[in-house]
Amino acid sequence: MAQATVLIDGNNFYASCEQSLDPALIGRPVVVLSNNDGCIVARSAEARALGFAMGTPYFKARRELEQHNVVVRSSNYALYADMSQRMMSLLEAHTEDLEVYSIDEAFAKLHRPTHESLRPWAMRLRARLKQDLGLPIAIGLGASKAQAKLANRLAKQIPNHAGIFDLGQCDQPERWLESIAIEDVWGIGRKLAHWCRLRGVTNARLLRDMPSGELKMKCGVVGLRLQRELRGEACLPLDLTPAPKQETCVSRSFSRPITNIDDLRQAIANYVVRAAEKLRKQQQRAGALTVYTRTSPFISTFYSQTASIRLDLPSNDTSVLLKAAIPLVEHIFRPNRDLAKAGVLMQNLQGTDILQAHLMVPMTDAQHHKREGLMQTVDQLNRRYGNGTIQWAATGLKPSWTMRRERLSRAATTRLSDIPVVHTDQRRPPAIQSRQAQHSAPTEGSG
Repeated sequence: MAQATVLIDGNNFYASCEQSLDPALIGRPVVVLSNNDGCIVARSAEARALGFAMGTPYFKARRELEQHNVVVRSSNYALYADMSQRMMSLLEAHTEDLEVYSIDEAFAKLHRPTHESLRPWAMRLRARLKQDLGLPIAIGLGASKAQAKLANRLAKQIPNHAGIFDLGQCDQPERWLESIAIEDVWGIGRKLAHWCRLRGVTNARLLRDMPSGELKMKCGVVGLRLQRELRGEACLPLDLTPAPKQETCVSRSFSRPITNIDDLRQAIANYVVRAAEKLRKQQQRAGALTVYTRTSPFISTFYSQTASIRLDLPSNDTSVLLKAAIPLVEHIFRPNRDLAKAGVLMQNLQGTDILQAHLMVPMTDAQHHKREGLMQTVDQLNRRYGNGTIQWAATGLKPSWTMRRERLSRAATTRLSDIPVVHTDQRRPPAIQSRQAQHSAPTEGSG
């Protein structure tokens, strides 16, 4: 029994999440904006049909969006991350092995029965995702990851395939490969695509069939591996256990320029809190951290500065990381600078299974477990009741520089306060009361 590689991809994922939580948006054009409502980063199929391009600044497209009654949403990252987790959990239950490739993509492995099609399985999976989560997906099947990528692209482009394409069982596979431009092949960047076109290699089939020696001289073993993948040899196994992260970064652009050190301290504190939450979720501790800030790169007086510190004892405790990071703000702040962005980088990461004690930082096992329990409690409360339920004083209450999201939708899957509440009238309708009164009233001649 041969194995098939599957790529499952959420269609227009951010926009689809918005439509899933608000059924009134289904069938309407929807666009999602980037940080600070800057530019378009996601479009529903209806918005694509109207010609709105990815990356278009919102202020340029605003009037046209209003003319076409396009629904505009700010990025709701908490919602998208939660919907992604739900989607991956569902996919894991319906596949043999699963590699989460991105927030809306996953590779999977399936055994392909002899002389049997996997299309019925794919149709059931698409129906299940739509029913349970309201998310449309495209499914591409092939003998390798590269083939699955191409098949997934074809599944999206060809309406009569209903979001499913199997390169392993299709008529005239050569013709389908020829329909995919070299720029759209997985792993082919702009420069490499230009190099290929200079040699007459303009599509996926020509790349598959070009002389291997010439490709190896340009790309080395990576190019040969891609070519073998296009020929149906599975050279890239599923990454079922992703390698631990080497660094964790949290950074944001400000909704307005920051010009005083107190605002910068609050911003760095907010990012440290978020980075500490990520570390605990990743089951890692940081041995060092770096803070940085910069002005807009588009001004003549560009300014950028960083400062770092090494921790005596690696930690993911928010209070410890705040204590280390806040003093660094004085080293990166300069007066009379319109700071546009800041960030925190957690470095020298290590797992939480082992912690080497430090002579100059005494901490008993009881103290260590007490701090861990406190952090777990804070994380659980913030997950259950929404981010910011428990805050650290250093972050401020309502900073005016926080990311602008004027069109933010509800986060009903992650915040109890955002769950819609339906009020019903418990009194029986008059018509029902009337019928019941007729049945209970004594009839003529009774008694």
